[in-house]
Order: sequence, then structure tokens, then C-alpha cells
Amino acid sequence: MDQESLIERLTAENEEFRRLRGEHQAHDQEIEALKGTIPISADRQWRISELKKLKLMAKDRMEAIIRHVRSGVTA
Repeated sequence: MDQESLIERLTAENEEFRRLRGEHQAHDQEIEALKGTIPISADRQWRISELKKLKLMAKDRMEAIIRHVRSGVTA
């Protein structure tokens, strides 16, 4: 199964994966909205930094779920 098909399957079947994917996308959208305001204040820069960390944490967990499924372990 290719990566895209596996992601689609996990999104449909795995509640945690679906939640993480939604969080990842929401963080990305908020980052883009904050970057759209010029100049970027220190508070907004801090928020962008925090969102990037949260986005990375969600992505890392999604990748862990994908690795477990690929290895045959139930996620």
C-alpha cells in the first residue's frame, strides 16, 4: 500500500490519526494567517513558534502510527 492510500485509510479508520491530521492542518492554517500580518509582533512570532512545535509533534505521532501499521502492529 502506498503512503497516500495508507494515510487515507488511517484518516477514515483511526480516530487518533484523524484528530492529529486535523490539528496539523489547523496549526498550519493559523501559522499562515499569523504570517499574513506585517509587521509580525513579538507575540505573534512566539505564537508561530509554538504552533510549529505543536504541528511537528502531531506529524511525529502520525508518522509513528504509520510505522506501526506498516510493521503490522495495531496502532
